[in-house]
Amino acid sequence: MKPYRSMLFVPGHKAAWADKGIASGADALILDLEDSVPAAEKDQARATVAGTIDRLTADGVRPDLWVRANPEVSGLLSADLEAVVRPGLAGLFLAKVFTAREIVRLDGVLTHLEQRDGLEPGSVKLILSFETATSMAHCEEIAAASPRVASLLGATGPNADVGRELGFEFTPAGLETLYLRSRLVLAARSNGLHHPVAGVWQDIKDLDGCRRFCLDNRGLGYRGLVAIHPSHVAVANEVFAPSPEQVEQSRRMIAAFREAEAAGSAAVDFEGQHIDIAHVKTAEGVIELADALSIHA
Repeated sequence: MKPYRSMLFVPGHKAAWADKGIASGADALILDLEDSVPAAEKDQARATVAGTIDRLTADGVRPDLWVRANPEVSGLLSADLEAVVRPGLAGLFLAKVFTAREIVRLDGVLTHLEQRDGLEPGSVKLILSFETATSMAHCEEIAAASPRVASLLGATGPNADVGRELGFEFTPAGLETLYLRSRLVLAARSNGLHHPVAGVWQDIKDLDGCRRFCLDNRGLGYRGLVAIHPSHVAVANEVFAPSPEQVEQSRRMIAAFREAEAAGSAAVDFEGQHIDIAHVKTAEGVIELADALSIHA
């Protein structure tokens, strides 16, 4: 999956809100068919989301377009897939995953839909949201269930499904979910998924709190934020991008190491720090991320 600093939820039945999401500067939009859509409007929301994907794809919008489908246990997933698997869909954000078997079944269905509709095989990716005790207990197995799996998130948010399932009480410091969030990062990284995303910060007006939340999760290894409000996008875009200073320092580090390497040394004192090839690889990763985000020092 390409790096997303910010992925913004947009209620699927409100077509005009997608344009507000684009204006926010989010790297990706998640057109929602699940919790933000009233039960009586699910059918219309599918048609609206399909039309939104077609319209924005035709317009060549910058943010990638994802859809949060209703979970398999709702009985609504099949109709969601029929409506939204189409050109322009980057992937599905899956709510309330339980087992790896679900992902394997879904992989088969998506393969059929791609073949039927002439889409590139494997093009519909999956981001998995861990909101159940069962899924958290088996997150490593679930992460490895399909090559479509692109990213993971879960275990945060006050008074939401995961807190109720696991019985914890949310705090901004996040100690109650530290083990769970760390385990998800490990499950992602051990399966070659290098851009796990955090979410969500529910206090719309507390931007300082949102920034701390982003910084804390970045420190754990998360690489972006799933946001519920456009005001959180700019915060996430800043926190989850290398600063120009970091990029420039990385370039200097690489240059210093290459000069030392050419002189026959495998380590060098760089601005007071002992560095070797491991540090250089990290610096190269910073530059690669900055380039992917079109950020240049």
